[in-house]
Amino acid sequence: MSTSHSLQASLLVAALMAFGTAHAADNMSKADYKAEKDRIASTYKTDKDACGKMSGNAKDVCVEEAKAKEKIAKAELEYKNSGKDKDRIKLEVAKAEANYAVAKEKCDDKTGNDKDVCVKEAKAVETKAKADAKMEKKVTAAKKDAAEDKRDANYKVSIEKCDALKGDAKSNCIAQANAKYGKS
Repeated sequence: MSTSHSLQASLLVAALMAFGTAHAADNMSKADYKAEKDRIASTYKTDKDACGKMSGNAKDVCVEEAKAKEKIAKAELEYKNSGKDKDRIKLEVAKAEANYAVAKEKCDDKTGNDKDVCVKEAKAVETKAKADAKMEKKVTAAKKDAAEDKRDANYKVSIEKCDALKGDAKSNCIAQANAKYGKS
């Protein structure tokens, strides 16, 4: 298999794995989680065993691809199970690291400056992907903070409106504002 076909195959695998994350947050049962974990381990063993028939760098690339597929599948499983943003970000980092490891191994087929450029390009792609994941983490946190700030501001407006009322009407107004904005 030529290097360009290997790269295309790797990109296709990465794209298919990325599509699988679109249905996250199913919160699996423990039995389903364990079954999926066992399936991942079995698939890894099968993929790695298939590499045994190869030799040289092709074998090394095959092993790295099997490891990458396993690493990404495990991260996808964690995200699918939890649905948490932090696990989604870990998944993106795992993809970046796994794709880098495979790309770097493929660079071993080259020599001299071509190899150096190949490794630098692979590292640049990994660095960009990790930076995107880090930025996404910060954006998610900023959105959460902004939502809290908006909620607090709206709560203060509601309480201020209640101040114009008296007696039970004021008490009911405050109780409704507390309930609406999650205050106690």
